[in-house]
Amino acid sequence: MVHDFNQLDLERQYSYADYLTWKFSEVVELIRGRIHRMSPAPNLEHQRVVSRLHGMIFHHIEGGGCEVFTAPFDVRLPLPQKQIRDDKIDTVVQPDLCVVCDPGKLDMRGCLGAPDWVIEILSPATSRKDFTDKYEVYEHAGVGEYWIIHPHEQTLWVYVRDAAGQFQGQQRPYLRGDRVPSHTFPGWQVDLDRVFPEAD
Repeated sequence: MVHDFNQLDLERQYSYADYLTWKFSEVVELIRGRIHRMSPAPNLEHQRVVSRLHGMIFHHIEGGGCEVFTAPFDVRLPLPQKQIRDDKIDTVVQPDLCVVCDPGKLDMRGCLGAPDWVIEILSPATSRKDFTDKYEVYEHAGVGEYWIIHPHEQTLWVYVRDAAGQFQGQQRPYLRGDRVPSHTFPGWQVDLDRVFPEAD
C-alpha cells in the first residue's frame, strides 16, 4: 500500500494493479502508465457545466439502456483492448462526464473499455492533457464521440470517430446560441444556451 503521493516515482510507469494500492488523498489518472495529477476542486463554472449537461443527458437517456456518469468514476482503457488484466492495464482516466451504452463494460470498479461518449471540461491545468494525451488514448481505445468544453470561453469542440477509427472534428468550435447534434443519440441536440452559465 502507498499512503503518500510523494512515495511514487513520477519517472516510472505504473499499472492499474499499482493504482489500486494507492491510498493517498490526491486524485490521479494513469495515461499510458504515467501519473497525471488531477486539478484541485473544480471551480463554479466547471461545476455548472457538468451539472447542466448531466441533467440534460440523464433525462434524454433515462430508461433507454445507456447510463451517464460523472467524475470520480474510473474508466480503464486497455491498450490494446485485449489486455484486460489489472497488471496490464496502463490507462485509467476519470472523465468529467461519460456515457456508457454497453452494460457489459460496467463493474463495481467503474468502466472497463471505451465509453460511447466522453466529455471533458477544460481548466488551465488540464487543457494540454485533454487536447493531446486524452484525445489520443480516447481515439485509440475506441471512444465514439469526444467533446471538449472551455467553460470560460464558452466554446465546445466535437470529435467523432469515423469508419477508419480516427476522430474527425469541425472547422470551428460551437458557441452559445448553437444547437449541437449528438452523434451518440441521433436526432437529439444539445442547446448550448442551456449548458453555459450566463456571461457576467
